[in-house]
Amino acid sequence: MRTVAVMTTNPTRAGRREWTALTVLMLPLLLVSMDVSVLYFAIPEISADLEPTGAQQLWIFDIYGFVLAGLLMTMGSLGDRVGRRRLLLFGAVAFGAASLLAAYAHSAETLIAARAVLGIGGATLMPSTMALVRTMFTDPAQRAKAIGLWSGVMTAGIALGSVMSGVLVEHFWWGSVFLVNLPAMALLLVLGPFLLPESKNPSPGRFDLLSVPLSMAAVLPVIYGLKELSAEGWNVRYVVSITVGLLFAALFVRRQRTAASPMISPALFRGHGFTPAVVLNLVSAFGMMGSSYFTTQYLQSVLDKSALEAALWALLPSVFIGFAAPLAMRLVQRGVERAHVVAGGFVVAACGYALLACAGTDSLWLVLVACGIMAGGIVAVMSQLTDLALGSAPVEKAGAASSLMETGTEFGGALSLAVLGSVGTALYHHEMPASAPDAAQETLGGALAVAGQLPGSAGEALATAAREAFTDGMRGAAIAGAVLLLAALPAARALRGIRVRENADTENAGQADRLSPSGV
Repeated sequence: MRTVAVMTTNPTRAGRREWTALTVLMLPLLLVSMDVSVLYFAIPEISADLEPTGAQQLWIFDIYGFVLAGLLMTMGSLGDRVGRRRLLLFGAVAFGAASLLAAYAHSAETLIAARAVLGIGGATLMPSTMALVRTMFTDPAQRAKAIGLWSGVMTAGIALGSVMSGVLVEHFWWGSVFLVNLPAMALLLVLGPFLLPESKNPSPGRFDLLSVPLSMAAVLPVIYGLKELSAEGWNVRYVVSITVGLLFAALFVRRQRTAASPMISPALFRGHGFTPAVVLNLVSAFGMMGSSYFTTQYLQSVLDKSALEAALWALLPSVFIGFAAPLAMRLVQRGVERAHVVAGGFVVAACGYALLACAGTDSLWLVLVACGIMAGGIVAVMSQLTDLALGSAPVEKAGAASSLMETGTEFGGALSLAVLGSVGTALYHHEMPASAPDAAQETLGGALAVAGQLPGSAGEALATAAREAFTDGMRGAAIAGAVLLLAALPAARALRGIRVRENADTENAGQADRLSPSGV
């Protein structure tokens, strides 16, 4: 079996200090992932208090994710140059200050601005935490375990955010969903300088300023177009947005190939396993986000659960997530080829989608189990792909490698919403009676609102038809999700024979790159 490199006889093993530092790193990771969903229950109170327009409400939701996605590559490359710990602590300050501003915002414009700064902070925190994991854990087995924990915390944070939002809003005011960030960021700022090692590229070259706007122009129009297509359906404006983004992406790639000091070094993609890991990670994100679009609505609108009840039920699939990454790691450590583990994870996730395709309008436990199986398979895949990508990348480029993985995750999630959302919406339209009002034929929420205004049996009949049509759409999207995940199996063959090990040069470079905790 071919290997990428030969492992040293005495790889540096992390001790108690590094594992404690990993716990500290989990704080910003958890909060950044929670901020994706933390507004789910707070938005009604925000709307009543700040009275935003429809467009402003959308920006309150979306500006965080847009800024985060647009700046990931910039911040990952910047961390390699100025120091990952330094950038992480700067991001913690920005994230904490923006959280305080958001909590006490007195206008929609202020809240939108605060959410944008939160996105900037999140863009510094995400790749910095992953790059520091790569720096602290040079032993392959320990690094795989650390990345497994990293993947589990990131995935669980998205589910936990909505639940925490519901609990806080129920007992406090809406600003409390942002204040919860402050103690964690304060702890990071106090402990980070003592526990986290400083690391950076010793010879980074000049920072390519032109690549910053090019990267943002490549990412943002595509993410925006995909999200709007999933929400509003086919529109030439969104197709043009995606096309413009792809054109800028081509310019960005050309710039990276010709610049003397590119933001994203093309040499990263020449590392064994890095390119397939990035591509398959995008597919994994596609699988992870696809089900949440439907299951959230299913729990609330089909099963008629309250928002907080639905969020609490949605936590149950996290049980599968807790076992998935450690199991995948153990299999690889016991000699099972990584390509087989990744392929197996995709098959398990596809089985989860297939089980979801069997759901009816009263299938709570089946849907929860299906989501758990799907999420477990995907997390197992993502943990292995992240380990492979970081292990394949040089230590001095860990920030750039991390940012590419995170950007791929954003693209995969947006693409999933666009593709599977379109499949579900098309089937919903097809199954709804032609005699139903226009609002009822658009969305399940619209149908239930119309049904509530109709008398007696007419309203019940419309609501029943809409719930059945939505469930049919969810089943169709689940089948499409299963097929697309299984279609990724041939690509997983690209990982065959690749077993990342730390060679002597990488170890020495890592030790030279990793300075004392004081950064001196």
